[in-house]
Parts: sequence; C-alpha cells; structure tokens
Amino acid sequence: MLRSRLTQAACAAQRAFSTSPRVLAKQMTVRDALNSALDDELARDDRVFLLGEEVAQYDGAYKISRGLWKKYGDKRIIDTPITEMGFAGIAVGAAMAGLRPVCEFMTFNFSMQAIDHVINSAAKTFYMSAGAVNVPIVFRGPNGAASGVAAQHSQCFAAWYAHCPGLKVVSPYDSEDARGLLKSAIRDPDPVVVLENELMYGVAFPVDDKVADKDFLVPIGKAKIMKPGKDITIVAHSKAVETSLLAAAELAKKGIDAEVINLRSIRPLDVATIFASVRKTHHLITVENGWPQHGVGAEICARIMEDQTFFELDAPIWRCCGVDVPMPYAKSLEINALPQVKDVTEAAIKIVGNKVGKAAATAGK
Repeated sequence: MLRSRLTQAACAAQRAFSTSPRVLAKQMTVRDALNSALDDELARDDRVFLLGEEVAQYDGAYKISRGLWKKYGDKRIIDTPITEMGFAGIAVGAAMAGLRPVCEFMTFNFSMQAIDHVINSAAKTFYMSAGAVNVPIVFRGPNGAASGVAAQHSQCFAAWYAHCPGLKVVSPYDSEDARGLLKSAIRDPDPVVVLENELMYGVAFPVDDKVADKDFLVPIGKAKIMKPGKDITIVAHSKAVETSLLAAAELAKKGIDAEVINLRSIRPLDVATIFASVRKTHHLITVENGWPQHGVGAEICARIMEDQTFFELDAPIWRCCGVDVPMPYAKSLEINALPQVKDVTEAAIKIVGNKVGKAAATAGK
C-alpha cells in the first residue's frame, strides 16, 4: 500500500514537473515504452534480434516483449535455456559477426552467471582488436531492488558495470528515458548495459508526440533536469529519481528549493550538468538504491573533489544510499534498507535547512 501511494505521488510529481505541453501529453507505461522501442528497432534493422529466457512464446517474464514473437518469428525473438553464460556468449559472438543482439537477463542478478562474456568479451574486444571488431550488443533487464525478493535478487549493478571501460551503462527512470535510451543503445556500435527497474514497468508517465516518433532517441551520456531549483542539488538514477522528486516536493513546503537531476546515463557520466547545478545551488545530495561503498554517489563525490566545483560547495556532499547489508526479506526491514523520502528530506535540512530558514526569516522582516 505504501509503495502504491508513493508511486502514485511520484507520477503526480512527474506530471507537475513535466516540460511537455499538457495538451499534447498522453500516458505511456515504462513497459510499453520498452516494448515499442524494441518493435521499432526490430522493424528498422534486420540485424537486430532479441534472445533470453521466456522472451518469445511467453511474451517475456515481465511482458516487455509482448507480441514480438508473433510479429517477427523464431529467428528474431529467441527463447533460450536457463543458461545465462550460454546465451550471453551466443549474443556476443553474434555481435562480433555483425548482428545487433539484445540480450535479456530475467534479472541482472543472473548476469553474474555471464559476467565473463559481458566484461572480458563484449567490453574489451574493440580495444584488444585495435578497433577492428565492434561489439554492438545490448544487455538489458530489471536491476536493483524489487519487492520481497531478498538478498540474491535485489542488487543494483550500476556501479559494477560502470566500473568497466568499454561498456556504456544507462539507467532509465520514466517512459521517455526507457524508450529513448533503449533505442539509442540498440543503435550504438558498442556494448550498452540497460538497467531497468521492475517496480517501474507498470507506471504510466505523460509523454508528448515526439517520444512516440520512430526516430526519437535519448542521447547516452546526457542527464536531465527534472525539476529546477536554487538551494540544493539532488542527483539520482532509476527509481531513486521518484524518491528525489517526492523529497523535493516535501522540501518545497519547508522553503527549500531543490533541483533534481535524473542521471539517465551512469557511464559516461554527465558531470557537466552536475557541476553546473552545484555551482548554482552550492549543495549536493546523491540518491541511489545501491550500496554506498564505491557506488555511483561515491564516484560523483570524487569527480567534484577533483574539479574546481569543489570550492563552490558550502557544505559536505551527502549520500543517501541503500544500507550496507544484503537485502533483507522481511518487508519492514526491506523498506529500511533503501533510501526513503524522509531520508532525503532530513539530509537536505541538515545541509541547508538552517541557512534557508534564516534567509527566509530575514526576508520577512
């Protein structure tokens, strides 16, 4: 019930912060955004094919590939055995041979079975062949915490894969992100890891007509400012963007104007957008559902410390992350193991609350 209310509130917040003309906006779920992106690219390029567990006759475990097997047949939508190492290897080899495979992991937790192919074969071949062999492959599927699936099915792999040169890593939040980033990933000449979120699949977001265009793309490596603000910057990716938007709405009630940045891309990281925002707000919080050590937020902290932007900070950077433990199964513990709206708002108030409050009081005199 709590998750449902938060999701509804986040959708309302997203609509409120949308820059699309409302008269043109229509609703599209993240699931339909991904499905339509696959459909577009399969129709556009005969070299594109999808393979993975249950992607064909069952329409996908999460129905992302719904209807595609009936439309494109066995050669383009391929059911595989339960062997991630096997079908990931087939996909990488096909990419080396000039095809454009989309390799679906039922969850990225299972990609651990295939990580040798992802890192040592897909990511490194272009370099090791001196640029002679491209590997245009997409690895996609749900990533991070879902609900009640415990320690072995709840990990966020954003930092894992973003650590490796040769990979591009994207992490969509809403329908526009999902559709545009997946299409860009499929067209990219290099390996791209697309980290989706199971809890977002059924969420509908407003999109305008340009998003439905067959040539609509979201560039890899470019973040999006979801809500402009002047007092503090909140940087997040995937489902944590929802948490950040809800926190920004709560902070607004307390007189704190937060700017929310949706990273979209983890590698390459759009540090220019982050730096520009911090130079304006002079405060920064990073929000992610992954673990804190060596995480995405930690990388952002390091980048700022290595840049002149560090001298623009009026307070230390604060990271809101998943708790540094394996994900508990119990629902109450699971909620407390992930950053919640109150965690972000409390962090912001600790950083800028007194300053903003005093400024507001002074302005009122």
